[in-house]
Amino acid sequence: MVTDSAQTVEQGASQARLAQDFVRFAVDSGVLRFGEFKTKAGRMSPYFFNAGLFDDGAKLGRLAQFYAQALLASGVEFDMVFGPAYKGIPLAATVAVELARLGKNVPFAYNRKEAKDHGEGGTLVGAPLQGKVLIIDDVMSAGTAARESIALIRAAGATPHAIAIALDRQEKATENGQDVDHSAVQYVRRELGMQVCAIAKLADLLQYLSAGGGDTQMREHHERVLAYRQRYGVND
Repeated sequence: MVTDSAQTVEQGASQARLAQDFVRFAVDSGVLRFGEFKTKAGRMSPYFFNAGLFDDGAKLGRLAQFYAQALLASGVEFDMVFGPAYKGIPLAATVAVELARLGKNVPFAYNRKEAKDHGEGGTLVGAPLQGKVLIIDDVMSAGTAARESIALIRAAGATPHAIAIALDRQEKATENGQDVDHSAVQYVRRELGMQVCAIAKLADLLQYLSAGGGDTQMREHHERVLAYRQRYGVND
């Protein structure tokens, strides 16, 4: 007989493996890169994650598998998925396909940046927004895009219930040009009362880099990313 505690441990180990597999996939795909990159907050980051570089069918399909597996393992409840323009559109579509393949068939919708004034009109495309809506995006830096999606979903009479992202940077957000003591993900959880499911976190990236062992380049990347986290990171 498997106890609840043993099952919890196994689930945690499975999620940790999934996170490591995802980080490795992102690095191998050139989506997660190392160097010097300026963030929206004006910080010089030693790494950069650009989901737009999941730019062929194989990579996008594999990414959707990671999202779907993380979502199903998380236990997050949702009735449909929503992809905010623009990066969220292909993410929502492919994740909906993968969820259906795994036995959870749900509707999906997305929005346009510009309202259409002919045909069906409006800014929303796809299934009607209703029930508990899961927003799917790549990362959450300032939470601005999330707030826009939340407002749109509420205006349609549905409930913005959770957000799925690929990578949680686990770093301080900025407000009016100043660092604050919480991340965008923490803000969404604490202030907006929504669940956030991330395939991987910055801590998982650090673990991946530390596992590089004697690889000098990996060790250097680890040192720089760790220093960045010590300066700008938040505690979960």
